[in-house]
Amino acid sequence: MKEVRVQSWSQFNDYIATRDGWAFRGQADASWPLLSALPRRLSQNNVPRDQWRQREERAIRIFRRKAHVYLSDKSVLVDDLRCLAMMQHHGAPTRLLDFTKSPFVAAFFALEKAGGPAAVYALNTPWIWAAGPDFDPTLTRDAIDPRVPGNFERHFAINKLPVVWFGEPREMDRRLVAQSGLLVVPGVLDKPLDLLLDEYSHGQALVERVLIGPEVRGEAMHELYRMNITQATLFPDLEGLARSIAYELEENWPPSQPNR
Repeated sequence: MKEVRVQSWSQFNDYIATRDGWAFRGQADASWPLLSALPRRLSQNNVPRDQWRQREERAIRIFRRKAHVYLSDKSVLVDDLRCLAMMQHHGAPTRLLDFTKSPFVAAFFALEKAGGPAAVYALNTPWIWAAGPDFDPTLTRDAIDPRVPGNFERHFAINKLPVVWFGEPREMDRRLVAQSGLLVVPGVLDKPLDLLLDEYSHGQALVERVLIGPEVRGEAMHELYRMNITQATLFPDLEGLARSIAYELEENWPPSQPNR
């Protein structure tokens, strides 16, 4: 995985200017691997890896059995990707990795709660779009599309194929729209995304890690605030508004602007 260090907000802007069409993910701690919440939770609880597939299946089954009481449209539970996306965005550990088409949204998620070096991961989605893994080039993005009925069970739930799919559900929720969200679905739970993409690389750098030092945070967060990238806009509900107040406490408005 290629690594890039930026020491100013302008350097970050120069970097993303040459990554048009890529997808991005921000992580507050640069040392965290590119793993989703599900394998992290299973590892923390010392669940044997030969049980991971069964634990995931059970979690999805329980959610589908009970979530319908809160939904006016129950069809979301039938569609595998929409169901997983709903689980993810309401706090359940899933195999999904949240990315965004906006490098600025990724920078916000990387820096808002960063206490040290943060990271923005850049995924070369234009290159991966029509590629298949080395072990079976026919397993392209279209061939394994989890939005197609049966494909999630066939290519992902078995937890054996080192494949990667990215895209959006056929119907996106409000938060996914607000965040210009993109979902990455790994076929194997216990391998970080960058290692899975080694199957696709063909000599290309498909994932790059942009390390952002703590000295960049102040300027970056101020500029993102000016761009209206806040918790309130990325989570367009009362919870997001309440979360946004934390950064409002950081901004130092001049005395002439008492009502800001």
